[in-house]
Amino acid sequence: MKKLVLLAVMTFTIGSLSAQKVENININKKNSWFKAGLTAGFPVGDISDDSSFRLGADLRAQNMVTSNVGMGIATGYNHYFGKDNVDDFGTIPVAAFVRYYPKSSGIYAGIDGGYSFVTNVSDLTGGMYINPHVGYHNHDWNVFGFYQRTFNDGSDIQSVGVGATYNLRFK
Repeated sequence: MKKLVLLAVMTFTIGSLSAQKVENININKKNSWFKAGLTAGFPVGDISDDSSFRLGADLRAQNMVTSNVGMGIATGYNHYFGKDNVDDFGTIPVAAFVRYYPKSSGIYAGIDGGYSFVTNVSDLTGGMYINPHVGYHNHDWNVFGFYQRTFNDGSDIQSVGVGATYNLRFK
């Protein structure tokens, strides 16, 4: 019985030691890049009473964690043009994102999630941020449609639109 217990302890010990292997992360031009681009869209929901159009800049850093899944961080600036005596305002998202690429070129789907700061609105500082998007990608470009939402208990900023980003690869 003692030998059986000792064998079980040794098996679990060796198994847990082999599970401690740390895999090296190799960031290179084949699996990691920056993305920079522009977005344009229309406010939807209640915010469409205060804004007629939005333009944005989109900045991302992505690493392919598998051949089909990319993860990274995203930020940028979205400028909402005010209407009817409403001042222009903006949002600055800070988010993590994940994208699924079924093939090396073609359709993809992704989602961003994080926090977005609101600018030029005295009683609103920001809120939770979500940005699902679907698009087409190739080696250099991403063209996509999106729904973007920044919300908290007192506000809800939503928009739909299109965007394009260029992939800036590491040398």
